[in-house]
Amino acid sequence: MVLGKGTRLLAGAMFVVFMLLVGPSAPGGALFVRSLPIGAVKAVVPNRVMTWNICNPCDVSNIDRAAEIATYAPQVIGLQEACARDVERIRDYLEVFYGLDYHVQYGTVLQDWGRCGGVPWSPGGFGQAILSAAPMTDRVNVEYPDGGSEDRGYMAVTTTVGGRSVRVFNTHLAQRQQETIRAGQTRVLAAAVARHDRAIVLGDFNAVPESPELSPIWALATDTDPECRPVPTGPCEPTTDWHSKFDYVFLRGFAAREHRVRPTPYSDHHMLHTDVEPKVRR
Repeated sequence: MVLGKGTRLLAGAMFVVFMLLVGPSAPGGALFVRSLPIGAVKAVVPNRVMTWNICNPCDVSNIDRAAEIATYAPQVIGLQEACARDVERIRDYLEVFYGLDYHVQYGTVLQDWGRCGGVPWSPGGFGQAILSAAPMTDRVNVEYPDGGSEDRGYMAVTTTVGGRSVRVFNTHLAQRQQETIRAGQTRVLAAAVARHDRAIVLGDFNAVPESPELSPIWALATDTDPECRPVPTGPCEPTTDWHSKFDYVFLRGFAAREHRVRPTPYSDHHMLHTDVEPKVRR
């Protein structure tokens, strides 16, 4: 059952009242909801997109995840390793506590009660999710023919970034030692991306920029980090705790104005966000 906005707001308001009654509960007396840092944006940035592998299974509070997202408030966020129940809570916390209203679509590839809770006969959905401040249409969810050691896939929606309609993809490719499987996955993904003159491809590709399996994507799009190319032109900023560049915001029909990689204590992947602008068509 999908809750309506009014129902979600009521539930959120009741949770706020509960917090006020019971007070702090985290170890050391920390509050449930942490204040955003100085310099955090006050509203959704309409031309900002973000990708973040939120880490699962990890013992992390969804309120903390919501606060990390709210600090940068992108127009579109692609999440990987996402349980549907966690994403729903993150979306609610963003709205109730930080005043950020997002739509959500899911790209579930597994029904996994071990990772995502529930019970064996009603497990939680696991995979990708996209949150967008603008409505989303034409969602597709595709599982790759070969996911490798775990089912993997991509999802895509049409939404608005920087005032322009755009096809947004979100994916999570096969694990690190599975290069040949990732090569098959990028061919499937590239074929879908190629059908759109304007596209943004978010995700955890589990491969560094010079990896041969990324060639089909490089042929269509450019990463937001100007130093990260199939032949590196400079120091490519890592996006993981093990100092590798695995996370990408690939742009097709858009140009990057600036990008930031933000390490976070709440995942082994950093948050990567970029502000974009449409390319001028000649």
